[in-house]
Amino acid sequence: MTDERKQKIESVLNLRQANLTIVLEDVQDPRNITAVMRTADAVGVQEIYVINTGKPVIKKFGYKSGSSASKWITVHQFTNVEDCFQALRKKFKLIFTTHLSSDAIDLYSIDFTQSVALVFGNEQDGVSEQARSLADGNFIIPQVGMVQSLNISVACAVSIYEAYRQKKQAGHYEQSSMPAEQMELLKDNWGLI
Repeated sequence: MTDERKQKIESVLNLRQANLTIVLEDVQDPRNITAVMRTADAVGVQEIYVINTGKPVIKKFGYKSGSSASKWITVHQFTNVEDCFQALRKKFKLIFTTHLSSDAIDLYSIDFTQSVALVFGNEQDGVSEQARSLADGNFIIPQVGMVQSLNISVACAVSIYEAYRQKKQAGHYEQSSMPAEQMELLKDNWGLI
């Protein structure tokens, strides 16, 4: 590995945000998952959670839309919504689902300087009732058109770039937020040790 490549990897690793994650529930098109990975990598989200209640765990994420982002992202897979939420509660203070409801808050009302997990549902039915019942609330992305939803990878990108904006403004990208043990594991996985 060249010194330049090593410096790039170390720089990226130091900007990873340990207090922001994405959860994808029963997403049907694997290309949407890899597109989300690519966006997550772009804003420094290290971990994403994938829930597949109706199909087997995905063994390989390798679609072109991911542009090899799966190599740099930690993916936690679950076959049960409750198990995933129990894991999320150990690491994240707030969990919000995307759901158009009367009690949903605006994306721009979420304080992303806190520890937050955002849950996105599948392309047909959205987030399950079970996931909504386990979350702290629902959020929506404001829209003024006739169609009331965005493609899941687009909705995720819009949402985490708002998180990026808030976190950058608050100085979160000026220092590493990754726990030391996780940092060492990633260094080993990424070939720095």
